[in-house]
Amino acid sequence: MALLRRDSLGTGQLLRLVLLHTAWEVGSGQVRYSLPEESKHGTFVGRLAQDLGLEVSELVSRMFRMVSKGRGDYFEVNLQSGVLFVKSPVDREEVCGQSPLCAIDLEVIVDKPLRIFHVEVEIQDINDNAPVFPVSKENLFILESRFSDSRFPLEGASDADIGTNSLLTYTLSPSEHFTVDMRTNDEKSKSLVLVLSKPLDREETPEHNLLLTATDRGKPELTGTVQLVITVLDVNDNAPVFNQSLYKVQLLENAPNGSLVIKLNATDLDEGINKDIIYSVRSVTPLSESSMFSIDSNSGELSVNGKLDFEDTSLHDIQIEATDKNPHPLAGHCNVLVEVLDVNDNAPELAVTSLSLPVPEDAPPGTVVALISVSDRDSGDNGKVTCSIPPDLPFQLVSTFKNYHSLVLAEAVDRERVSEYKILVTARDEGAPSLSASSSILVPIADVNDNAPAFPQPVYTVFVKENNRPGAHLLSVSASDPDVWENAFVSYSVVERSVGEQQPVSSYISVHSESGHIYGLQPFDYEELQALQFQVSARDAGFPSLCGNVTVQLFVLDENDNAPAVSPPGSGRGSPGPELVPLSAGAGHVVGKVRAVDADSGYNAWLRYEVQEAGTAGPFRVGVYSGEISTTRALEETDGPSQILVILVKDHGEPALSATATVSLSLVESPHAVKWDSRQRVGSERPLVDMNVSLTIAICSLSGLFVLVIVVYVGLSCHPGPEVMCGPGKATVVCSSEVGSWSYSQRQSRNLCVWEGTAKNDLMVFSPNFPPSPKIEGNWKQEQLICDGQSL
Repeated sequence: MALLRRDSLGTGQLLRLVLLHTAWEVGSGQVRYSLPEESKHGTFVGRLAQDLGLEVSELVSRMFRMVSKGRGDYFEVNLQSGVLFVKSPVDREEVCGQSPLCAIDLEVIVDKPLRIFHVEVEIQDINDNAPVFPVSKENLFILESRFSDSRFPLEGASDADIGTNSLLTYTLSPSEHFTVDMRTNDEKSKSLVLVLSKPLDREETPEHNLLLTATDRGKPELTGTVQLVITVLDVNDNAPVFNQSLYKVQLLENAPNGSLVIKLNATDLDEGINKDIIYSVRSVTPLSESSMFSIDSNSGELSVNGKLDFEDTSLHDIQIEATDKNPHPLAGHCNVLVEVLDVNDNAPELAVTSLSLPVPEDAPPGTVVALISVSDRDSGDNGKVTCSIPPDLPFQLVSTFKNYHSLVLAEAVDRERVSEYKILVTARDEGAPSLSASSSILVPIADVNDNAPAFPQPVYTVFVKENNRPGAHLLSVSASDPDVWENAFVSYSVVERSVGEQQPVSSYISVHSESGHIYGLQPFDYEELQALQFQVSARDAGFPSLCGNVTVQLFVLDENDNAPAVSPPGSGRGSPGPELVPLSAGAGHVVGKVRAVDADSGYNAWLRYEVQEAGTAGPFRVGVYSGEISTTRALEETDGPSQILVILVKDHGEPALSATATVSLSLVESPHAVKWDSRQRVGSERPLVDMNVSLTIAICSLSGLFVLVIVVYVGLSCHPGPEVMCGPGKATVVCSSEVGSWSYSQRQSRNLCVWEGTAKNDLMVFSPNFPPSPKIEGNWKQEQLICDGQSL
């Protein structure tokens, strides 16, 4: 710490300043400088950065700044050298008035990390004000009969400086009759008196002109003068006398105008007009308060003539004069010392500085948000101030230095929960009644990227018909992020993986990065790919970025784009040739089977067999769904040696696709042929039946599964909640006469029943692959259907 002084300061004064400086550092722990008032611009005050322990090279990067508290902008810091210097001259009398200690408080603030230093610059008084008398000329009237050593009060001079610079000594121009003397009434009141050292003789000298000089003790000394005109009066030998020379009175500063201070009484031993007394206020100290009091000239009642203010002046010294009514009056004098008592008439004052806003939501507890200074012009308990903020806020006030508080973060904050806080800071003094002041601080919370994008559902399911148009829109996904700005800007992408034979997912679908629209890049072929499961990632633009994933299940729906394919004739026996039918075959005898398959699925692969021209079938019929050729009656010789049947095979698609098969039947009488045909029924017929049975059951089973998936999906979409547990379902009966279009199924057969004789219908029983939900189990009860006019 640096200590400045003028060369004119004495050794004793310098020692006192050093001792004062040492006591201050021990008591406050802050940096303190001393500076004479009226120092010119650029005057060196101290090496502030060095004294605060800061690196000069870091002042700019750490945002070094200095704030002056309510005293004006008198100082500045050179950021290149860290030196504190005078920006504008300081007039101590203007800043602090008559206060014995004058100091300017400075706040030094640096960031990274945030630190606050309190610097105090004491302004030393210099002798820049000369003593001043209230008047330039004073008239005195003194009876020639007054004895030696008589004393006459004079109005002294005042000096705006303090300390030794305001200590005055008085000298009188040479005179054999008069001298001046400073009379001390007590520790607070001093009176300047003119002393008669030698009796006067009016006939010899009726008037004396003297020059009274007031000199202060500053360096250099300054002086002020007043001319004393003393008129010598003829004998009125008794002056009024007060019962005491000093009166002490206490008044509250809120005493109303006109309040009685004291009733004075003076007596005069003379008679007549020499005994009648007139009272007047001769002077009031300080001079600026000379009109604050008035006295009734006849009664001697001293009253308040204005508004007292303890904060401006706490002590008034009033000199009262009592004169008789003689043409050449005599006067008596006394002093009234009025002590003004403080009342709590000043509310605290709040000042909020150095706001560090906005506050990041990841700021740690203890982060300083704002600096708050409080003050109260009252004294004692009336000037003691406490600060508070409302409870249930993630902030607290921490007292730092004198009347300074820091608003700090007490706990973690979350912008998504509360985006800003309005904090009401209340300062309340300890007066009775107490007074308060408040200031509102709006603290916004800055967003950080602490929330990953989230999808509203864990899985998206979409059904797409095969042979879709390349680039067609399939579905859209959307994720939300509770953050703001770039932390909430979401972009979408596909999580790459291989499908099938090392084909990447991105070769099948693409996702628009901004909208989340999913497009198919190529036509899907149900016969190659029935289902595709992939993940879509949603990533925000924060730093570091966060992401969330969702699963998309894409099911390819079959379309009727494959016609039935008929197996080559004779493939069931292993050798080509016509089917041999014994003439002895009765009605319902199976003579052969047409084999056909369809690469499609569901209804599109469910085949129906019929004779293309029913009139040419003769005694034969073909099973509608089995493709078995059987007799409708016993064969006769009139039926001819051979028959040719054209069998039409078509699926149930929309539109239906078909194929034809020509079957040649030869009627023979050989028992061997009949025996061979029997073997065909045992050995060859069963695989043929099993094949169509498996296909038919698969169609029914997977069609039921599709219906179940649709019902469950609609149920979950309409009633979101806990995962639905599925239970076992019942089989559903589907008749051969039932007409409909199945959009999706899997090839999984359950059972096939073929009745001997004149089979009226083909019956299939199947159950879904997935058990139904308990909530919708009632929808899956076995239904009674009427097939070919009969109840099943």
